[in-house]
Amino acid sequence: MKPGKLLPFAIVALVLLLVLTVGAGDKKVHVSKIHGRIQYVKSFPDYKVQAVTSFPDLRVQIVESFPSSPGQWQIVDSFPDYKIEMVDSFPDFKVQFVTSFPGPAK
Repeated sequence: MKPGKLLPFAIVALVLLLVLTVGAGDKKVHVSKIHGRIQYVKSFPDYKVQAVTSFPDLRVQIVESFPSSPGQWQIVDSFPDYKIEMVDSFPDFKVQFVTSFPGPAK
C-alpha cells in the first residue's frame, strides 16, 4: 500500500479511537434504579458513593424489609442487589441519608 493511501485510513482510525475514548467516561448513573438489598464493600463495588448533607443525587432511607421504592436500602451481608463502596471523593453519585421521603433529589 502506498503511503499516500494509508493517511486517510490512519485519520479514520484516530477519530474512531478518540470517539470511543471520550464516550467511555460518560457513565451516568440512573439513581432511581438503586434500591433493594445493599452490601457495603471495600473492593469491587458496583458503585462508589459519597454521603453528603446537601445537594445529593439520591435521598436514601434505610429500611428493615421490603426495599421496593427508589432510595430504600436494606443493608445486608450476603446476596445483595448492589455492592456499594463508601468514598470521600470521586463518587459515581452522592447520597443523603433521610428518615422519610427517599428517592432521587433531582
